[in-house]
Amino acid sequence: MNNVTFGGRHPATGRPFAYYETIGGGMGARPGLDGISGVHTHMSNTRNTPIEAIEHYLPIRVRQYALRPGSGGAGRWRGGDGIVREYEALVETDVTVLSDRRVGAPYGAEGGASGQSGRNTLIRDGVETPLPGKVRLTLAPGDRLRIESPGGGGYGSPE
Repeated sequence: MNNVTFGGRHPATGRPFAYYETIGGGMGARPGLDGISGVHTHMSNTRNTPIEAIEHYLPIRVRQYALRPGSGGAGRWRGGDGIVREYEALVETDVTVLSDRRVGAPYGAEGGASGQSGRNTLIRDGVETPLPGKVRLTLAPGDRLRIESPGGGGYGSPE
């Protein structure tokens, strides 16, 4: 799970804003099939909010939204790749991140390799600071938050 919430006061209206987002990751491989990249697994009732909607309604800029190449574990069937989502605060913004698989990697099965662990990073004044899986912080204007979701584990020994 990769959950991110943003909140603060919108500069144009002076009214409070709040936003909650879930970010997909890499699905593990299974017998006969590679894992799927950039999906929610075992998560329901969520959306992939378009960047344009976020930037239109919130004082947040999405700097990057892409698959995380090579984050899926190797195997006869490869694990799916995770996602990179990087946000830039345009105003002071309170953020909470609740994410898993930041320490332990998503394991492979039957000889497949583990996927890469996820990473959360604060980028302030060009300095990258690793963040734990569960954290609350306040972003200043110009600060960026990068979420790199885990890749899925591979399945089966490579031939």
